Amino acid sequence: MVSQKLTEYERKRLENIKRNAEMVAALNIRSKAAILSAATKRQKTKQVKKPKMVNPIVTRRSPRTRVKLPDSKGLSDKFLKPISMIDAFIGYEKESNQVLVDTILSIAEETQAGFPENEEFNGAKDVKDGNFSGFSEKGTLDSCKSEAFESPVKEEFDEHLDNKKSDPWLKSMDLKPENVAWPMPRRIMEVKFFPCTGIRMIAVGNKIGNIAFLNMDSDDEIDDGIYIYGPHTGAISGISVQRYSMSKIYSSGHDGFIRLMDAEKEVFDVVHYCDKTIHCLSQQPNDLWSLYFSEGRGVLIEWDVRTGKSSGNWMLHEDTINTISFNPQNPNIMATSSTDGTACIWDLRSTRSQKPKTMKTVSHGRAVNSAYFSPSGTSLATTSLDNNVGITSGFNYEDTSMIYHDNSTGTLNLSFRGIWGWDDSCIFIGNMRKGIDVISPVQRTSVMTLQSPQLPAIPWRFDAHPYEVGMLAAATNGSGVCLWTP
Repeated sequence: MVSQKLTEYERKRLENIKRNAEMVAALNIRSKAAILSAATKRQKTKQVKKPKMVNPIVTRRSPRTRVKLPDSKGLSDKFLKPISMIDAFIGYEKESNQVLVDTILSIAEETQAGFPENEEFNGAKDVKDGNFSGFSEKGTLDSCKSEAFESPVKEEFDEHLDNKKSDPWLKSMDLKPENVAWPMPRRIMEVKFFPCTGIRMIAVGNKIGNIAFLNMDSDDEIDDGIYIYGPHTGAISGISVQRYSMSKIYSSGHDGFIRLMDAEKEVFDVVHYCDKTIHCLSQQPNDLWSLYFSEGRGVLIEWDVRTGKSSGNWMLHEDTINTISFNPQNPNIMATSSTDGTACIWDLRSTRSQKPKTMKTVSHGRAVNSAYFSPSGTSLATTSLDNNVGITSGFNYEDTSMIYHDNSTGTLNLSFRGIWGWDDSCIFIGNMRKGIDVISPVQRTSVMTLQSPQLPAIPWRFDAHPYEVGMLAAATNGSGVCLWTP
């Protein structure tokens, strides 16, 4: 085969390639490049991958339970030590503090002086010693069930619970403009009557730890009968005023404190402090020296005021205990309500064991906001977020019926609590229409609704005056306190 003749351009191109190859070989560039490449590979380190950023999981919690607990290291001496009433007073005029002190001491003195002789009460000595042996001698559940309820109110209503005999006072209940007050800002969490006659005194606690005393019969032009104090740093969860020791008012808060307002010493003393939320507070009707309160999740504590120590500590529920109620005819019988969806009846004599057993468990579909004994002690009313009011009754609380009531509050984070009136014939509970429904346990329905143009907001906390039939205190979801009277 004849070889193809190269052109002049191709011949010069091949000569240039050959000459460049000789120059590269003479400079030894390829071997040096190989040495540098190997050195670079030896110095290269393995890169560690950074962990992939993951967004934190935020658990949504209701503002009602989203409580910031106090740190004892961060608390000032003002809160870890007793606070004088004058220092805790946040009213307009400091002189008004002394007006309240004198009023409370006067009420306490008159109440002790008016104790019925047949109840074997020895005045101030028995108050000091906590001796109420003659006040209640009913020591068993059977006696609570069998003995008649000796209240003057029962004579009027118990013969026929659904009889129209109750209509005159019930239908006459009215809210007058002068009986509506806004004692302090923020939502009212607790409302409690002073258990006395002759003066209408109400204690209320709000969401930021303030306690106000409302003298509805005051003619004080400066403070209008409203006296405000700041003994707590968290929402008020309980107020207790004992009939025969009204100069001593206990309060509990989400800040973990239980305080005693002693009007005689003019001080808010520290009774108990913990780093957990205290959700409710109660006392037996005939025991001045024992406090019962719920701490944390499901724990019930019995506290001896005299020794300053716990005399009992029990895990009764799987979640928060919302209310504690004692049977008025047998204080050994106690009821608790819980966010775990149950309300339980206990015999305190059996809770001395490590694992107490309930006498009765009432189950609801959702959290139980409250459980309260009726005035006769024969029935228990439970209020739940499952839109039911439960009535548990019978000789051994064996019968339970559910009455529908809309207890949902949407995004307002309210928790309605139905309370008994002055006998076993009716239960008062708020609704979202700015009214108070009256439920008949016998008819198992709401029989009427208390409404008034004076009612400023949704009523959600109540207290019935223990001695004045038809007198009902209602706190609204705002900062209003209303007094209904017959």
